[in-house]
Amino acid sequence: MEPRWHLSYARGYLELGMIAEAAAELDALPKSQDSEIEVLSLRIALYQKRNQWPELKVASAELARQRPQDAGAWIVWAYATRRTDSLEAAEKILAEAKVLHPKDPTIAFNLGCYRCQRGDLEGAHRLVEEAIALDSQFRELAIADPDLSPLRAAGLIRRPRAARKSGG
Repeated sequence: MEPRWHLSYARGYLELGMIAEAAAELDALPKSQDSEIEVLSLRIALYQKRNQWPELKVASAELARQRPQDAGAWIVWAYATRRTDSLEAAEKILAEAKVLHPKDPTIAFNLGCYRCQRGDLEGAHRLVEEAIALDSQFRELAIADPDLSPLRAAGLIRRPRAARKSGG
């Protein structure tokens, strides 16, 4: 079977949540295609669904190397690195990503989470506020994210007050 069909089937199986079938299709591809963008992207999705952090770290690092303009690759690489190595190692990856993607709210938000977990509440607050300024939807995430509980406890993140209606 042609590799494009294996890729197509793998993509479809992943969308349907048929993880074992998707893995079998990806495994049927020639090893020479392992570093191709589409194969890496599908493997990353598979590893995420399986919580295969070491494999996810390797694949997403390769994708970030090949496509540094893809902010998502950096974010996934840091996420996997946090689970396989350390918070500090993940933070280094995102710090590098922030230089390349200064306007990406997810990078700023995740860096804020990492700083908060390290006890740098001032730095965390600044980064979370930056993420919220870039995309207001991050306020709700900041209110709920367990990594940011020290910021909430310090009163640095609050739910915005509901606008009061004038009488009528």
